[in-house]
Amino acid sequence: MPNIHPPTTGLVAPEPVRACHVQPKDYAWFQESLAHTTAAGLMAFTGSGHATARHLTDRQGRKRFTGLEHAAGMSVQDAAHVLFGNAYVGTDHVFRLNGPRVEAFSGVDEEVFRLLARGDVDEYRALVHAHRHLRPRLTFDKHWGGHVSVSVHADGSVLALRLLPGQDEEPRSSSFR
Repeated sequence: MPNIHPPTTGLVAPEPVRACHVQPKDYAWFQESLAHTTAAGLMAFTGSGHATARHLTDRQGRKRFTGLEHAAGMSVQDAAHVLFGNAYVGTDHVFRLNGPRVEAFSGVDEEVFRLLARGDVDEYRALVHAHRHLRPRLTFDKHWGGHVSVSVHADGSVLALRLLPGQDEEPRSSSFR
């Protein structure tokens, strides 16, 4: 049923809640489905199309991630950085933010990536659960190139932003005015 009907209190029947009820016999299947969906999201965040496809069904869009991985068409897992002493793999993009050039790195903890790339969802879930209170932070990492904003989530994913070198100089004058 697409709705859950809470128990009635007295003569008043509460409005149904928009949700689906998972029966105990389906708990294992549902947990596995959630784990694979989350894993696919993490792998897409790192830019690894083939590792993303491993965790999706055809109906979820596996074919979208199985073709040629080209930097012009999608993110490609092509970057690795050490942040707060931990190794992360993922992808980076350079863009302008009010003039200065900024690098945005999105990735995931290297150990989490290796587990998911080879399809070890159970080991990934155990690792993320064990480290869920150690990872979350939103701060600056001065060792990664100056004033850098870094956000690390409990699942091991990371998003980091930094100015590219030379951005503190005066802007060059342009003849296009």
